[in-house]
Amino acid sequence: MTAVVRAQGLGKRFRRRWALSDCTLDIPAGRTVGLVGPNGAGKTTLLSLAAGLLTPTSGTIEVCGGRPAEGPAQLAKVGFVAQDTPTYARLTVAEHLKLGARLNPGWDPRLARDRIQRLGLRPDQRTGDLSGGQRAQLALTLAIAKRPALLILDEPVASLDPLARREFLQDLSDATADRELSVVHSSHLVSDVERICDYLVVLVASRVRVAGDVNELLARHHLLTATRIDPAALPTDLHVISARHTDSETTLLVRADTLADDPAWTVRPVGLEDLVLAYMSQSVPALEVHR
Repeated sequence: MTAVVRAQGLGKRFRRRWALSDCTLDIPAGRTVGLVGPNGAGKTTLLSLAAGLLTPTSGTIEVCGGRPAEGPAQLAKVGFVAQDTPTYARLTVAEHLKLGARLNPGWDPRLARDRIQRLGLRPDQRTGDLSGGQRAQLALTLAIAKRPALLILDEPVASLDPLARREFLQDLSDATADRELSVVHSSHLVSDVERICDYLVVLVASRVRVAGDVNELLARHHLLTATRIDPAALPTDLHVISARHTDSETTLLVRADTLADDPAWTVRPVGLEDLVLAYMSQSVPALEVHR
C-alpha cells in the first residue's frame, strides 16, 4: 500500500499539554478517507501537522513522499480546508481566485471559474456577505483548483445546516470522482463519512483503533445476539469488540473472517455507526490495525 500520509511516533505538545502523542498510522493514497474520533483524539492536530501548519514535537510525518510544507513544490501537493473555512471577508470572490492563481503554480483557472459559475457565486460578491455554505464552497474551490495530490478537510461542514452540508458533500464527491486525488476528511458525523468515504480511520487518544476499506470492515464485523453468555466462552477466532448484556440476552459486536453456523446465535450485519462507536468506546490503550 502506498501511503499519502505516514506518521511514526508523531507527537505535538503545546506547553505542558500533549495534543497528540505517539501516533503511528499510514493513510493510503488514492482513497477518500474518513478520519473519525471523539473530541480530544488529536484529529485536528494530526491534520494541521500534515498540512504543515504545525511542526512536530516528536516523531516524524511524511506527506506525499516529503516533509510537510518543505518548499513550494511540497506545498503545491496539499490542499487544505479548515473547519472555519477561512476566507477574507473584504475580498471578493474574483479576488480570491486571483490570489489563488498567484500563490499556486499549478492553478487551474478554468476549473475555478467553472465551479464558481455553477455554484451561482457572483465574482463581485464580497465573501463577508456570503452564507456559511457558500464560503465553504469557495474554500473548497480554492483547495481543488490548485490541483493538489492530497486534499485535507478538517470538518469544514461542521457548522453548516443539513442542506448546505449535503450540497457540499455532493459537490466534493463530484469534484473528486474523475481525478487522481487522495482525500482525508475529518468529521464527527458518521453519516458524512458513510456518504463519501471508502476508507475509515478511527482515532482515539492519538491511537488508531481500526483502519481499513469500509466495505471490508463491514463484511468482517458482525452483531451476534443469543441467550446471555460469557464472551470468554466464545471460540478463539471471534474477537469481541463490544458487548451488551441484559438479564436474559447478550449482544456482541465481533470481528471474524468467517462465522460458524450456530443456531444459538442470531447474526445481523453491522452498520458503520455501530462499528465506529464500538471502537471509540473501547478502553484498551491500542488495538490491531486492519488494512
